[in-house]
Amino acid sequence: MAQITYAEAAIQAVVDEMRLDPRVFVMGEDLRAGAYADVLPEFGPERIRNTPICESGFIGAGIGAALTGMRPVIEATVATFLYSAMDQIANQAAKSRYMFGGQACVPVVIRSSTYYGTSSAAHHSDRPWGLFAQVPGLKIVVPATPYEAKGLMRSAIRDGNPVLCFEDCTLLELCGEVPDGDYTVPIGTAAIKRLGSDLTIVALAAAVKRSLEAADLLARQGISAEVVDIRTVVPLDRSTILRSVQKTRRLIVVDPAPLMCSVASEVAATAAEYAFDCLRAPIVRLTAPDVPVPFNPCLEALMYPTVEGIAAAAQALCGTV
Repeated sequence: MAQITYAEAAIQAVVDEMRLDPRVFVMGEDLRAGAYADVLPEFGPERIRNTPICESGFIGAGIGAALTGMRPVIEATVATFLYSAMDQIANQAAKSRYMFGGQACVPVVIRSSTYYGTSSAAHHSDRPWGLFAQVPGLKIVVPATPYEAKGLMRSAIRDGNPVLCFEDCTLLELCGEVPDGDYTVPIGTAAIKRLGSDLTIVALAAAVKRSLEAADLLARQGISAEVVDIRTVVPLDRSTILRSVQKTRRLIVVDPAPLMCSVASEVAATAAEYAFDCLRAPIVRLTAPDVPVPFNPCLEALMYPTVEGIAAAAQALCGTV
C-alpha cells in the first residue's frame, strides 16, 4: 500500500490504464506541461493531446473518438466548464447508445474538479453532479478518498458508457493508502465508512470526511452514527442506503451542492418512499443554499455543511438537544 494524495490517485489511474490499453488517451488544456509532463516521453503527443480553450470542441471530439472505438479521458479541469459542452454531453454522449439500439457505445470519461470554498466566485464554484444526474445515459462518480479516486477512475475508463468523474478540490491534498496493484472500485456501489446504530449519515465528496469527523464528536456524546459514502451518484446504490436507514431509523443527508433537485433530495425521497415505516424522525438534508456562490470568502464559508452543523443536526434528530 502506498500513501498518495487524492490529486495523484486519479492521474495514476489514467497512466496505468494507458499502459494497459493502447486505445486510452488523454485530451485537454495544457496537459503536456502539467499533470502528464513526466509521461509525455513515454506516450508522445498522440496520446497526450493539448487542446485549445474550447470545451465544446474537444469534448465533442472525445465523444467522436469513443464512438469509433477509442477510450478517451477528457480533462475538463473545472466542473462549470462542462456547461459549454452541454449539448455534446447530454444530447450525444448520453443518448447515442440508446438511439442506435446498442450498436454503438461511448466509452468516454470526462474528468473535472468541483472548485468551491476557494473564493473562485460563481463562474467557477458549482457542484453540478445533481444537474447531470438528470441526464439518462450518463454514469457519475464522486470519489471522497485517494483509494476511491484511483479505483473509480479505472472502472470508469473500462466502462462502456460515458462517465463523468467529479473530483472535490478541497480534497486534493488529502493523503491515503492506495494498493500498488491493479484494483477497481465498482461503479454503483456505496461504502459504509463507519458502522453505527442511532442514525445514518449519507454523504458524498468532501462531506464524507466532515461526516466522519462529526461521527467522532457524536461518539463522545453517546450517539452512534453510521456514515455511508455514496461514491456513485448514478447509478445510486439505494440498497445500501436503505439497509442502513432500516437499521438506524434516522437519516441525515449531507451534500455540498444546492438543495433544489439535489442528490440529497433523491436520497431523502428514496428513504421516504421505501423505508417510511422504519423512520423515527423526519429526514434532515444539509446542503448549500440555492444561491450563486459569492466571491467573498467569509460569505462563502457560510454556505456549506460543517462538522459542527452535522453534529448539531444529529443531536437534534436523536433528541439530545
